[in-house]
Amino acid sequence: MIDAVATDSSSTSSNDKPRRTRRTRMTGAERRQQLLEIGRTLFAAKGFEGTSVEEIAAKAGVSKPVVYEHFGGKEGLYAVVVDREMRRLLDGVTGSLTAGHPRELLEQAAFALLDYIEEYTDGFRILVRDSPIPQSTGSFASLISDIATQVEDILGKEFKSRGFDPKLAPLYAQALVGMVALTGQWWLEVRRPKKAEVAAHLVNLAWHGLDGMEPKPRLIGHRKS
Repeated sequence: MIDAVATDSSSTSSNDKPRRTRRTRMTGAERRQQLLEIGRTLFAAKGFEGTSVEEIAAKAGVSKPVVYEHFGGKEGLYAVVVDREMRRLLDGVTGSLTAGHPRELLEQAAFALLDYIEEYTDGFRILVRDSPIPQSTGSFASLISDIATQVEDILGKEFKSRGFDPKLAPLYAQALVGMVALTGQWWLEVRRPKKAEVAAHLVNLAWHGLDGMEPKPRLIGHRKS
């Protein structure tokens, strides 16, 4: 499908004769991407209920039927936006886990979430909101559970090597990932202290526990900012 974006239809030349400008056209894929970006921005700012198909269409410079043609309505657009953001965050966290030392793995996971919050703030705002419609793609809670599953494998190996019960790895994985995720929600609004300092303190608590916390935690990995 190819649809057109309406533009001002005329301009005036030096001899005062009206001259038509060309219509700019979007392919179906380009229009879909445009609608996704507009929907993402509006859902982040106003939530699902506060966003209307009329507003989405107006921002895109199209009629309402174009939105329905691409997504079947606001619900369909919202579901695709959520699915894309969940995949982006999950891929970012799991793809970051490359170090060999468990403490550096924790640092990498913390940085991955904080990086996502910093770079895709609108997406994170959408994910942490309770979805007003049934989501086949899941929820933020289920996404955190998926990430915890990745961490669980790492903790299981570490527990076994240290003589701890590896069956407790799922519990600790949920606790660690939940701690980072909730801290991320708080940091989303305050943005203080700096990202690297937040990561260092998160890993400080996770690695040392309250009893062995360092007064000035440091990062051991290559990431310093």
